[in-house]
Amino acid sequence: MDNSHLIIVGYMGSGKSLVGKKLSSKIKLPFIDLDDERAKKYQMSISNIFETKGEIEFRNIERKVLLSTLNRKDKTIISLGGGTPCYFDNMDIIKKITKQIYYINTSLNLLNERLFNEKEFRPMISRFKDKNELKEFIAKHLFERKPFYDMSTYKIDCSDNKTIDDVCEEIIDTFN
Repeated sequence: MDNSHLIIVGYMGSGKSLVGKKLSSKIKLPFIDLDDERAKKYQMSISNIFETKGEIEFRNIERKVLLSTLNRKDKTIISLGGGTPCYFDNMDIIKKITKQIYYINTSLNLLNERLFNEKEFRPMISRFKDKNELKEFIAKHLFERKPFYDMSTYKIDCSDNKTIDDVCEEIIDTFN
C-alpha cells in the first residue's frame, strides 16, 4: 500500500459510504464520508446546504471540505459525494495525492431501484414521482459524470448480486 488516502467515487446510491465503512473495519484505517464531513462542518444537512445556498455554493463548500480532508496527514479512506470528482479540478487534485482511487460502477437499474426508495433524502432527485423519469435523469447524469469517474485508477463493477464484502475484497486485492 502506498502512503496516501484511499478514495471511493461513484454515483449517488452506488454504495460508496457502505463500502468505505466496511473497508475501514477490515483494513483498520479511519473512514471519512465527505458528505458527513461537510454536514458536520457547516452544521446543516446536505439537503439544507443544497436548498439554502444553491448548487454553486454547495459545490464551493464541497471543494473546501475535500481539500481540507485531503490535507490530513494520516492515511484515510474517503468516500466522495457523487458529484465531487466532476467539479473544478477536483479529480486532478485527487490524482496528484493518491493512486488509490476506486470507482464503484453500479448498474443503472440498481441505482434506479435504490434511489427511488430514498429520493426524499436526496435534493437532486426528490422531485421525481415515477421510476422512469428518475431512470432517464440518472442515465443522463451518469453519461455526463462517467468521464470523471473513469479517471479513477480502479473500476469495481457492481452487479446486482455483488455484496459489500465482495467489493471490499476486490479493493483489498489491489493492495497485494
